[in-house]
Amino acid sequence: MFEDFLFRAFIAGIGVALIAGPLGCFIVWRRLSYFGDTLSHSALLAVVIAYALNFNIILSVFIISSLISLFLLYLQKRTNLPNDALLGILAHSVLAIGLLILGLLSFIRVDLMGLLFGDILAVNFNDILIVWIGGIIVLFLLIVIWKPLFAGTVNLELAKAEGMKSELASTIFTLLIASVIAISIKIVGILLITGLLIIPASASRNLSSTPVQMAIIASIVGSISVILGLYSSLAWNTSSGPTILTVALVIFLISLLPWKKLPIFKKQIRLYKTTDK
Repeated sequence: MFEDFLFRAFIAGIGVALIAGPLGCFIVWRRLSYFGDTLSHSALLAVVIAYALNFNIILSVFIISSLISLFLLYLQKRTNLPNDALLGILAHSVLAIGLLILGLLSFIRVDLMGLLFGDILAVNFNDILIVWIGGIIVLFLLIVIWKPLFAGTVNLELAKAEGMKSELASTIFTLLIASVIAISIKIVGILLITGLLIIPASASRNLSSTPVQMAIIASIVGSISVILGLYSSLAWNTSSGPTILTVALVIFLISLLPWKKLPIFKKQIRLYKTTDK
């Protein structure tokens, strides 16, 4: 029999993994890994603001992450700086501002370890509702924008020529990432959410031959990482969040084996050469 807290941890963790898988695929395809780090760093500033104003943490993280996302899109149009420079400026700036405010407001007491690495074993029923209801909404919106978003990922100019609203889809996509970070911060923490977005998707890329297949496998890999990671953390008395990410890394390393030489992979679509250009 599962303990109640362990059952809740499994349900919440799997929920986050199912959401992170498809979104992580687009992060890998669009080379936005550092963008995920930038938004996760902004979560610290959002949490400090939430504590200072006695505001809801999840809503605060979503608002601040969304503002950072929109500000990045604004900077991309207003400056000639490359994306990695803009992301570096934003990531370190919001992190520094968050730590500065935390130091100035001495009355704020924040569990930094829980904030940085999450505490999946402490999730409650309300957290599960937020993860699953929010996740269903995120996945629904991703399905709605899938075609223009994917077309813009492969070739933005061609997508525009065909009348697809790829730029709007990209804006919605950045807000979806902010949403995932907001609803999963308690589970895997600021430092690990980007890993849960990227590592399962990267492993899936080594095992899949179509975009939809990659999204599905990424969710499966993330879910397996959560299940094995939780079991391992209990067995070895380690932190749950880092253990989940370590299991995901092991699965990624296993995915590097020549699986595509097997007969099941002979008829694969050469999509990824196009998206790598």
